[in-house]
Amino acid sequence: MNRFTFKPKLLLDLKGYNREKFSADVMAGIIVGIVALPLAIAFGIASGVTPEKGIITAVVAGLAISLFGGSRVQIGGPTGAFIVIIYGIIQQYGETGLLIATTLAGIFLVLLGVFHLGTIIKYIPYPIVVGFTSGIAVTIFTTQIKDLLGLSIANVPADFIEKWVTYVRHIDTIDWWSAGVGLLSVAIIALSSRITHKIPGSLLAIVVMTVGVYLLKQYGLATEVETIGDRFKIRAELPGMNVPDLNWESIKQLVSPAITIAVLGAIESLLSATVADGVIGDHHDSNQELVGQGIANILSPIFGGIPATGAIARTMTNINNGGRTPVSGIIHALVLLAIFLLLMPLAQYIPMACLAGVLVIVSYNMSGWRTFRELLNNPKADVSVLFITFFLTMIFDLTVAIEFGLVLACLLFIKRVMETTEVNLFKDEIVPTDADGTALAEEHLTIPEHTEVYEINGPYFFGIANRFEEVVLQTNERPKVRIIRMRKVPFIDSTGIHNLTNLCEMSHREGVHIILSGVNPKVHEALKRSGFYDLLGKRNICDNIHAALDVAQHYLHTPAGGHE
Repeated sequence: MNRFTFKPKLLLDLKGYNREKFSADVMAGIIVGIVALPLAIAFGIASGVTPEKGIITAVVAGLAISLFGGSRVQIGGPTGAFIVIIYGIIQQYGETGLLIATTLAGIFLVLLGVFHLGTIIKYIPYPIVVGFTSGIAVTIFTTQIKDLLGLSIANVPADFIEKWVTYVRHIDTIDWWSAGVGLLSVAIIALSSRITHKIPGSLLAIVVMTVGVYLLKQYGLATEVETIGDRFKIRAELPGMNVPDLNWESIKQLVSPAITIAVLGAIESLLSATVADGVIGDHHDSNQELVGQGIANILSPIFGGIPATGAIARTMTNINNGGRTPVSGIIHALVLLAIFLLLMPLAQYIPMACLAGVLVIVSYNMSGWRTFRELLNNPKADVSVLFITFFLTMIFDLTVAIEFGLVLACLLFIKRVMETTEVNLFKDEIVPTDADGTALAEEHLTIPEHTEVYEINGPYFFGIANRFEEVVLQTNERPKVRIIRMRKVPFIDSTGIHNLTNLCEMSHREGVHIILSGVNPKVHEALKRSGFYDLLGKRNICDNIHAALDVAQHYLHTPAGGHE
């Protein structure tokens, strides 16, 4: 494995950087900063922390991802995907537990990048990604019903089903002013793109609804509409630095949610970077990106922030407005910092119902219902993984969904590999066939009497080893020679080696000679290291089937006795 080299994209892009690129990056950064503002506030509140912590996360993590990441245009910050897991951690372990879990997740992400595991993350099955993404979307939507409709509920249950039961029981407490604000916010965001693409729909909805509710309250109307200031005390000041206490007890408790944050962050960031590559025709460094994401999640909790990752919507906004280097991401973070220090007190007037409307649109866009529907036409195994991950995410939590989904996907993968790996037994002649079963003229070989040829076509691992043993034991006659043809075996694991060793020892006791044919270099090296060849004998390792048949003829014409 190649040694990891710390090369952020920023360092590469600064070479040849000019005024034209800087102008484009500044314009893109300002626009993305404005777009990110309402989302940062909404994600912070929905996650169970104060609105300023959402902005602090966007500033600190966004800056770190642009400085140290492996993508030219990635915009990082808090995202909707983390809402469910963050809220659950806070409920169980408090904000201190969240800070520790985020720091651990950052360390895990750095290690994933340093050990070149960035590409492996991409191989997580697509049905799992869609399943838990859609599940998170439904969960986010569910958490916003109270604020969207202005329901009078003292404590909303954490359980998904209990939430809906509670909503139904309290539906008569709906505040029509809040419901109007929330639904109108949804309409403004949904329809704004048809009017203009220059002003973000979420920002437009917040400005219109905030001004509208403020004026209504001045005339004694809409007094029941709750605002951010009614629920939180807004402070426009930078928090002090506080390094989380990583003691062994807290690490043991929080390692599982930390892994969930790391896996989710890795998937989201690399998915966002891959989408961006397709638009700008670039190639991101996945391992460097994970290191950048890790650094961001280590720094964010030091300033009281929450987990962060690459945000697809903000990244696409950056690209569409001309951003082509990490400088635009840095500008976006600085713009957010300026807004935080100068305009944050105004956030107290934003209606909670309006923020709920913003998150309803976020959950809709995140749901990917069209992709979900298309996956229903896939094989039943994939559909099973999709539904199980989807329902586990909603009913239990994301940690359970990812763990169970990955285990199920691995089991299904093993099953599919086993189904594609063939074990064929030839007794009289070897007649190769094509995919349609038609006999081919090449290599039509006659097998001597008292000789059996077993051809393994596919990986020889723990899933197929027992099947091969069953095929051998099912033969009624005991041959004098067994040739195991392994030319199409790309790799072998310890179970396969153990299986071959047992077969060799059993055959020796029965007076049957074992010959291997066509072993590729990788499998050959594995068998050699295991000591299997010392048991088999050098003569019984043949380069091809012709040499193996010649050795078999020698044994057949040699009087019974010791093995060579």
